[in-house]
This record gives sequence, structure tokens and C-alpha cells, in this order.
Amino acid sequence: MLTLYHGSVQTCSLATHIALEEAGANYTTVRLDMANNQQRSAEYLAINPKGRVPALVTDRGILTENVALLYYVAQIYPAAKLAPADPFDLAKMQAFNAWLASTVHVNHAHKMRGSRWSDDPAAQETMKAKVASNMTDCAALIETDYLASPWVMGSQYTVADPYLYVMELWMESDGVDMKKFPKITAHRAAMEARPAVRTVLSRYA
Repeated sequence: MLTLYHGSVQTCSLATHIALEEAGANYTTVRLDMANNQQRSAEYLAINPKGRVPALVTDRGILTENVALLYYVAQIYPAAKLAPADPFDLAKMQAFNAWLASTVHVNHAHKMRGSRWSDDPAAQETMKAKVASNMTDCAALIETDYLASPWVMGSQYTVADPYLYVMELWMESDGVDMKKFPKITAHRAAMEARPAVRTVLSRYA
């Protein structure tokens, strides 16, 4: 039995939650009240000293970081075919997920987590003011270079798709004009039509 520690529907842990459901995994979840800093509690820091989500408790120990968790789920449930078998395509999927984690997520975090990078309130406001344009630049790159159709990797649905879905939710709230990005908009609609995604989203209601 796997146990996923996650936050609200607007946190990046949603990606791993969807992947587990898509895989048909035997798992349970623990939702943290991040608005009240439960992720900083002593109990949770004993699970993940980073104080962030997601964290996945397995029979061999605890794993963190979406890029690792998504690939782990794909590996332990190979019948679900959530990752490409071809090494080059697999590397492309991992490169995309790593970019989402290292660049797109960080751009989004500048909106409400500027204190991670500066103690100067003015600098934090400057970072916040750049979020919409930075996220729009990311959306443009995804639209033109990274998103095949209908899924990130083309015809095969992979663990890159729920991760991109999280970013799509953030783009809208970050001020990106989604009408300019029809492929991304279509991807979000296709995600929300999937039974596993609908099941997971219903648990956050």
C-alpha cells in the first residue's frame, strides 16, 4: 500500500495523485492543511524534512519530488504504460517534467513565495509583477515546441500529462490569456474528460 501526502487541488502534488489513479494503484492519501502550515508540523517534517508536498510512503521508504514520484509510479505499474518504452522518448518526457519542476513551477512560485528569494518587500512585488509574463512565455514554449497532440508525447498518455495539467491550472490563475494557446486549452479539456482525473478532482470538492 502506498500513501500519498498531498495538499489542495492547486498544489503540484495533484500530478502524482492523478498518476496513481491512472495506474490503478493500491494507495491511500493524507491531505495536509497547508493554509495552516501543517506541512511544517513536526509530524510531517519527520516524513519529509523539506516541508513540502508531495511525499509518497512506500514499503521501501519515502520518496519526494514530483519528477521522481511520477516516474516511480510509471515503473511500478508498467501495464498502465504511463511512460515511453523507447529510451529517447523516455528522456524527452523526463526532460519536459524536469523543466516544469525547475522553471515553470518556480515562475509560478514567485507570485506568493517571493520570500524564498528575497527579504525585500519591493523585490518580492517585482517578482510578483513578472509572473504573468513569465508564465505566458512558458505557455508559448509549450504550445509551439513541447506539446504534441493530443498528449505531451503525442498519442501516448504519460505521467507528463498530469504534471502539465497542474501547470495549466496555475497559468489561468497567474494571468495567462489562455485564448492564445489552443493546444494547451485542448489538453486541459482532454485531461478533465478522463475518468481518473474526474475521480481525483471529486475528492477535493
